[in-house]
Amino acid sequence: MLRQLYQQRASNPNTLGILMMEKRRRVSPETDNFDYILLVIVQAATDKWAVEHYLINEKLVAVHIVDKELLTQWIRTSRYRRASEWMINGKVLFDRNEYVKNLKERLRLFPMDTRKLRLAIEFSKITRSYSEAKNLYETGDYLDAYSAVVQSLHYLGRIAVIEKGFFPEVVVWNQVKRIDPEVYKIYEELLRNTEELKKRVELMLIALDFALNERTEVCSQHLIEIMSERKEPWLFAELKTEKRIEPYMYDLVSMLEYLTEKSLVKVVEEATDYEVILARKYSVIE
Repeated sequence: MLRQLYQQRASNPNTLGILMMEKRRRVSPETDNFDYILLVIVQAATDKWAVEHYLINEKLVAVHIVDKELLTQWIRTSRYRRASEWMINGKVLFDRNEYVKNLKERLRLFPMDTRKLRLAIEFSKITRSYSEAKNLYETGDYLDAYSAVVQSLHYLGRIAVIEKGFFPEVVVWNQVKRIDPEVYKIYEELLRNTEELKKRVELMLIALDFALNERTEVCSQHLIEIMSERKEPWLFAELKTEKRIEPYMYDLVSMLEYLTEKSLVKVVEEATDYEVILARKYSVIE
């Protein structure tokens, strides 16, 4: 029955490859709890991402037809993490001119430029959630601080996986447990700690601060290299509109503030046409 769904697409010259991901557990976030996922990669499409749902012999099937450029963007930026997992772990049903084989090989190698970008994306997110957690703790909002700490730990988990040269899967903590026991220990400590909430958050903030300090230079490399391309300091507006920074531009403020605090970036104040107003620019510390 599945073959009937994909054979017609396989005969279309616009189709580059087809992969299948099968549900392996009763609860399967990797497949959105569908029994089967069919990922159809096409050369070009007006609708960059189309999704069709089917019921075959009481089995739920989702067919994702994705333009190859959008798929590449998803993989590079972690915009849709399930797609990366389908590509890595999916069974190849059709492969035109070894397109899927070559793409799988690139994913296995995890090119350094993609790794730097993915680290910067996750780092920008953790600087924001970590900053929010500290502020909420200081104002006595411990439940919200706890929530921000948990979010920070998820970003830290993905950073740990990327550092080791792997793409983070949807079920990331199974990966972290195998790949980076130290980071997993922090997560385990949060779950098992029975102290009062305020104390638990305080301890987690200390652990996160230490973990972030260890990773700041490698995680900020993508941004630092871009900023180092010119001697003149950058206006924030210039950085935000830099195409290569676009995947993490929404968390760029918190990332810059964190790097300034850690003395990797400095703030340069420049005069404007108004005597009391100074323009705030950013420059890499040599």
